[in-house]
Formats: sequence, C-alpha cells, structure tokens
Amino acid sequence: MSDSTPQTAPETAPRTTPPRRALVTGASSGIGAATVRRLRADGWDVVAAARRAERLEALAAETGCAPYALDVTDDGAVAALAEHLAATGGLDALVNNAGGALGLDRVEDADVDGWRQMYETNVLGTLRVTKALLPLLRAAGTATGVADVVTVTSTAAQGAYEGGAGYTGAKHAEHMLSQTLRWEIAGEPVRVIEVAPGAVATEEFSLVRFGGDARKSAAVYEGYTPLAAEDIADTIAWTLSRPDHVNIDLVTVRPRAQAHNSKIVRGTGI
Repeated sequence: MSDSTPQTAPETAPRTTPPRRALVTGASSGIGAATVRRLRADGWDVVAAARRAERLEALAAETGCAPYALDVTDDGAVAALAEHLAATGGLDALVNNAGGALGLDRVEDADVDGWRQMYETNVLGTLRVTKALLPLLRAAGTATGVADVVTVTSTAAQGAYEGGAGYTGAKHAEHMLSQTLRWEIAGEPVRVIEVAPGAVATEEFSLVRFGGDARKSAAVYEGYTPLAAEDIADTIAWTLSRPDHVNIDLVTVRPRAQAHNSKIVRGTGI
C-alpha cells in the first residue's frame, strides 16, 4: 500500500540581494550627514567621507555607516579612497556633496584665496572624486542594471546675485560638469543626477560663509521657513530610488518663500 502523505518541496533559503553601497562626501554635517542618515534608513550601505574624522565617528556610531576621512582637494587621498572602495565591495552610488561658500564680497573686493578655495572644493573636488570612482560605478551598473552619480549643486548655479560671483561661478561650473558628464556617458549604465537646493538652514553653511559671524548667519533665514538638510536628503534618496530606466537630470528645490536667489518673501508665515 503506497504512502499517501503529500510530499513537500525541500525548503530553500530566500533569495537575497546585497544592499546597494553609496559614498557621500561632505558627510560630517548638514546635507551630507542628513543624506547618510536617510540612505542608511533606506537600507543602503554608506561610506561617509569628510575631513573631520571625529564627526564621522559619531555619525558612524549613530547610523552604522562606514566613516572615511577624506580631503577632496588631495589627489593622493582620493586615489586611496578609490582603491579602498574597490577592495571592499565596489560602489553603486556617489553623492558629491562636499563644498561650500566663502564670503559675500563684491567682485571689486573679492578675496582671491576664498575664490580659489571654493573652486578647489566645489568644482575640482567633485571632478577628482567622480573621475576616480567612475570605473567602479560603471562596473556596478553593468552588473546590477544601474549606478548613480548625484551632485549637489545649488540654485546659485542657475543665476547671479550681488556679492555671490565666486560661489555662483563655482556652482555653475559644477552644474556644467554634471551636465557634460551626462552627455559624455549617455548609453552607459550610470545615471547622472543633479540636485540644486535653494536656501537650506544647516548648522554651518552660512556660519562658514560669514567667517563665524552668528548674527549675519542667522539673518539669512529670518522671517520665513527655509529648507532643512533632511528635505534635500529626501530628494536625493528619491532620485536614487527611481526605476533603472528613469534619470532625474536636475531637481531644483527651494523654500516656498523663495522665488529665486535674491527674492525671498519674509514675514508672511511661510
């Protein structure tokens, strides 16, 4: 007499996909730190890079990211970063966030050293890191379907304002870098994305711009509701989450009270 007990298929382990891995530069504060937190919450492995190692260690303890001390203006340091990433699992997404503004001087009063520093961090830093990591991103995109280069520029890249020539020039160059790269590698499995924030109140951006003058820094955000770093992190995460065939070329994100760089409506409750 045959056994009529139903036969069940042997259990198999569920199929798993390794988490995607992102590098975020300028990760020690502001938009960079918020982006690390958001991507970790979304399940990404994140390498958080910045100059201030002690801040990165605190962020790592909070989020589980991998800290990596990096100066984007140092060719050797960027090359070492690329070697480290290649040896430890590759890279699926790069978020170029390192940069910042210095001063608000008229052209005739411009601090040439300040301009040079803005170009080194915002433009050449982005170039160094992107150039060094593009081979890893190509490899990841070929293997998984898509990889990403996200560059955080600014609405400063889209128009001039008095006192802003150094920063607007640097950010426009960064915008052109991003756009040109998109054209040059069209058809490859790497998306090139630009996120351009308007006024974002972070703990350091305006404070650094005004040389530590807290009064001037606070005045930038008085009388309206500026963006928060988390708003930009949310936007970055959204661009990275699009289906493989979708590229978000450019997202401009402003506070509702800001119509353009030099027009902010204050005192209306928005």
